[in-house]
Amino acid sequence: MTRPTKRHGAVALACAGGLLTTVGLAGVGPLGASASSHREAPLISGTPQYDGTDLYAFRSPEKQNTVTLVANWLPFEEPAGGPNFYSFATDAQYDIHVDNNADAKPDVTFRWTFKDHYVTKDTFLAATGPVTSLADKDLNYYQTYKLVRINQKSGKTKTIVGKKRVAPSNIGKASMPNYPALRDQAVTTPKKNVKSFAGQAEDPFFLDLRVFDLLYGGDLSESGDDTLAGFNVQSVALQVPQRWVAKNGKSKKNPVIGTWTTTQKKGANGTFQQVSRLGNPLVNEVVIPLKLKDAFNASKPTQDGAALKYVTNPELPKLIEAVYGIDAPATPRNDLVSVFLTGVKGLNKAKGKVTPSEQLRLNMSTPVTAEPNRLGVIGGDTQGFPNGRRLGDDVIDIALQVVEGELVGSANDLGDGVDANDAAFSGTFPYLALPASGSNADPHPSAGGSANKQSSTEGLLQSVVPGRQSAIAFIGVGLLALVGGIGGAARRTRKD
Repeated sequence: MTRPTKRHGAVALACAGGLLTTVGLAGVGPLGASASSHREAPLISGTPQYDGTDLYAFRSPEKQNTVTLVANWLPFEEPAGGPNFYSFATDAQYDIHVDNNADAKPDVTFRWTFKDHYVTKDTFLAATGPVTSLADKDLNYYQTYKLVRINQKSGKTKTIVGKKRVAPSNIGKASMPNYPALRDQAVTTPKKNVKSFAGQAEDPFFLDLRVFDLLYGGDLSESGDDTLAGFNVQSVALQVPQRWVAKNGKSKKNPVIGTWTTTQKKGANGTFQQVSRLGNPLVNEVVIPLKLKDAFNASKPTQDGAALKYVTNPELPKLIEAVYGIDAPATPRNDLVSVFLTGVKGLNKAKGKVTPSEQLRLNMSTPVTAEPNRLGVIGGDTQGFPNGRRLGDDVIDIALQVVEGELVGSANDLGDGVDANDAAFSGTFPYLALPASGSNADPHPSAGGSANKQSSTEGLLQSVVPGRQSAIAFIGVGLLALVGGIGGAARRTRKD
């Protein structure tokens, strides 16, 4: 991948209509969550089944009159983690919300609920023999799910999937000799132009998480290793007609939607309480301070106004100054407050009045790119992040480069040295990579063996040359700003 030129930045800026304009951020106090949220808050870290890790929304490449939504939960699933392998919680509501009129309230909600099933409890095995189909009696433990669509305005609920089997954990080649066949059987087409999937998948988020070790090792030596390589997650994927999620069902007239996920856990009194929320990547992890992280996971987008100061006066640049001796940029950082709160004019901002809130916004009318660029908008590909999010979008590098000034004439190549996922995505629904197998003795490639990494320090400092070391400061600001500053705080289990 070549470095985006200043011309690319100019093109992206024109398309975005001013990505970094100031916006009256509506807060991030008890804010909502964002994607790429593994182990992002104290409470959710202890209940990983409810921890949302990432959210993706994009126009379906092979069926462009539809939109695909993908959401993941339960981070860091070890492939061989038996005998009780991974599953969705049965006392939870897993939701993807859609706001199609820009008022920061859900208009359409898709809700998944799950049930456990056992063939027998007289064994410790999850599979008592080679499993050749989802209905195989040798699959001793399995789950089924129900999927409904809730019209928040009318209160009406319609069932999309009444009862369908979940793709199980990939125990290993002896128990599951043809796992791809099981994945295929877990995809259902309940209605015309509708596809649904629920099950285990390889974690699609890719990045080097060692940023938390004093910002890449204290000397920028720790980069280039996909920390999440070989770990699995619990995923749901849904492909629906654009009219299902557009305002008044008119996707051509109203193509912009905002999305976020939540998890509600059933309490002892029988009521459900929201414990996780996620829209854009890295918000709760990097932007929201410890004292507000749990509150952020329990909040609604309409509350996203209480944490403005954490965006305009971010902590990360100060940490970089303390660790590396590089002066933090002057505050307030009003340039960091727009993309994720209102949408970008000319790109993915809805018509009319917009209530600022942290959501992953998608313009469903943006043409599907024939050759996607991992850097999305700043790479000249307006279908990419932050216009929705595709599985292959490199959100870490995008964040770093934009905050460094890519869209305002300061071309750079900042990144964490991890440019792609360790496992290949599929070109068809549900697009997710197959989960890592429990048979693999070494499912987590090290920095020395990752095919997607660049040399450690080089990956992070591609364009940082003597005299431009101030760019390094944006490594922190980038994670904090574009990803985090964008609004606010996500709590995805996968916690980056």
